[in-house]
Amino acid sequence: MQVAVPPLPARQPATPVQAVRHIVLDELSGGVVDKLDAASAAFLNSSGLAKASPMGMGLFRIEPVGMVGSVRTPTVQLEVRPKDRLGLSRLLFLLSYAGNQGFRDDPVAAVEDSDLWSALAESLAQLADRALSRGVLQGYLTVDESLRTVKGRIRISDQISRRPGMLVPLEVSYDEFTEDIAENRILRAALERMARVPRVRPDVQSRLRQLKGKLDAVTRLQSGAPLPPWQASRKNTRYHAVLRLSEVILRNASAEAGDGKQQTASFVVDMAQVFEDFVGAALREAMAAHPGEMRLQYNALLNEAVRDSDRLTVSPDAVHLLGGRPVVVYDTKYRAATDQGASLSADHFQMLAFCTALRVPTAWLVYAGSGEMKLRRILNTDIDVVEYPLDLSLPPADILAAVADLAQQSWGEVVRQAGLNRLNQGSRARSGPALT
Repeated sequence: MQVAVPPLPARQPATPVQAVRHIVLDELSGGVVDKLDAASAAFLNSSGLAKASPMGMGLFRIEPVGMVGSVRTPTVQLEVRPKDRLGLSRLLFLLSYAGNQGFRDDPVAAVEDSDLWSALAESLAQLADRALSRGVLQGYLTVDESLRTVKGRIRISDQISRRPGMLVPLEVSYDEFTEDIAENRILRAALERMARVPRVRPDVQSRLRQLKGKLDAVTRLQSGAPLPPWQASRKNTRYHAVLRLSEVILRNASAEAGDGKQQTASFVVDMAQVFEDFVGAALREAMAAHPGEMRLQYNALLNEAVRDSDRLTVSPDAVHLLGGRPVVVYDTKYRAATDQGASLSADHFQMLAFCTALRVPTAWLVYAGSGEMKLRRILNTDIDVVEYPLDLSLPPADILAAVADLAQQSWGEVVRQAGLNRLNQGSRARSGPALT
C-alpha cells in the first residue's frame, strides 16, 4: 500500500531585516542633510534631541538643538555626541555625581562602545549581575494595612477618622523584611526599560531579562511615577553603582512601542543643565571645608522698585555666604567662548550684574573646556571676573581636583579682600576725621 505524501509547501523567502542607518553628529555642528522616513522624523522632533526639517524627495535637514544623546527607530539611529568627544563613562560620571550627593565610594563606570545603546545595556547588565551575585537585597518595608488583629502599631488618628466607634478592623503599621524595597524596584524598572530598546544585541538582551527575572517578586513601578527614595548605607553598598546608573536611565531614557507597535527608544540629556548641576554639587562639597554656606540658584534683586512687576532679579548658579552675606559668586557656562554660538561679552555683562546686585568684588565664570584661567578687571569698577576652565575630558578624579582648586582659589580671594578692607578701615581710623 502506498501512502500519498503531500508535497511540501514552497519555502517562503525570508523577510529581509531592514538595516538601521547610523547618523552621528557633534552637538556644535551645523547639522546634516540625510534621508528619513516620516515616522522617524516625527519621533526625532518629539524627542527633543534634534530638529528634522523636510527638504523634499525624502530628505531632511537634521540639526542639533542643544541636547546630546541617542534616538533609535526601526530604520535609523541618530546620535548627538557631546563636544570634546566625551565618552559615555564621563557623561555618566557627571550625571550620577550631581544626582547622588553623599556617597562617592563606587563611581559609575561604563563600557565604551561606538553605539550608546549597546554601551548602556552592557554596562547595566554588568553592574546588575555584580549587585545580584550574592542574591536579591532584602530590607524592611513599612506596610500600612487594615487587619482584624494587632500587628505592629495601631495608627490611632487613621482609626478614628476612618472607623469612628469601631474596634475592628484595625488600621496598623508594621515593618516587613522583604525583597520588595525601593532599591529593587528601581533596578527592575531599569532592566525592563533597557530590555525593550530595539536592536540591543540578543545576548545582552537575554542577560537583562534573566536578571529581571530575579526580581519578579518586586513591585513594578508605574510608567511616569516618581522614583522611590532610597538611602545609601553599608547594607546596600553592592547596589550603589547599579542604582546610580539605573536612575540615570530611568530619568533620561525611554523605550516604548510606537505606531504599528514598532519599538523606539530615546536617551536625551541637556548638557548645559548637567554641567550646572555637577559644578554646583561638586563646588558645594569642596566649599564645605571653609566657613559659611553655599547656596545654589541664589535669587537677588537687581533694581529698586515699588511694585513687584517692576522688579528685576538675577539668579547666579551658586553663591557662598559668610554670616548671611554673599562673599563670592559663581556661574557656569557649558559653552565656552571658543564654542560656536557662545558670547564672551554677554557672559561678562551677566557676571557684572551679579556682582553689582550682590556687592561682591569677584565673580567666577566656570566654562566647560580646556585652557588657562584668565582674570578680567572691569573698567571703572572694582569688580574682577575670573574665567575658570573645567576640562571634562580629564579623568573624574582630576575633574574633582580642579573643582577643589576652584574652591581654594575663590576662598583665598575672599580672605584677601577681607584683609584689604581691614587695612583700609585701619588707615581711615589713623588719619582722623576729615576736615570741613
